[in-house]
Amino acid sequence: MAALLVALVLVFLIVGRLTVVDGVSMEPTLRDGDVMVVRSLGYMPEPGDVVVLHKPSEVAEGPIVKRVIATGGQTVEVDYAAGVVRVDGQVLPEPYRNGPMERPGDPYRTIEAVTVPEGSLFVLGDNRNESGDSRDWRLGTIDERYVMGQVVWVLAPPGRFGAVG
Repeated sequence: MAALLVALVLVFLIVGRLTVVDGVSMEPTLRDGDVMVVRSLGYMPEPGDVVVLHKPSEVAEGPIVKRVIATGGQTVEVDYAAGVVRVDGQVLPEPYRNGPMERPGDPYRTIEAVTVPEGSLFVLGDNRNESGDSRDWRLGTIDERYVMGQVVWVLAPPGRFGAVG
């Protein structure tokens, strides 16, 4: 048992880090207080990945957790009337999303269509109605250099243990 614990600690130190979720923007995928394993070594963001990023902005003081919706060169359209997100004209299937998406009353979440610059990402929270994300012009698209890594596991609390998809 001790050898397994030492091996797990070494894997964490070599491949990633532990981070705690702060807030409800990723519910139901992640919840406030979840302890996550974040893989950073050799990671390149892909659409659908859940990532931890740190971009200085007025939206968040520290690291934030979001889902990658699109990468450089892709076009995103947030269609509130239809309640969908389109990437390159195709409706994005989003079984992870927490309920219907409502048009925000927030004066900062005004980005509804964008072509993502090369080397950047468009990210959204799974709980769209409670998420500061790329729709907010103060955060906007995210330079890939701000990505700390991909969330791969929830370690705690015990009832939430498992892989993140």
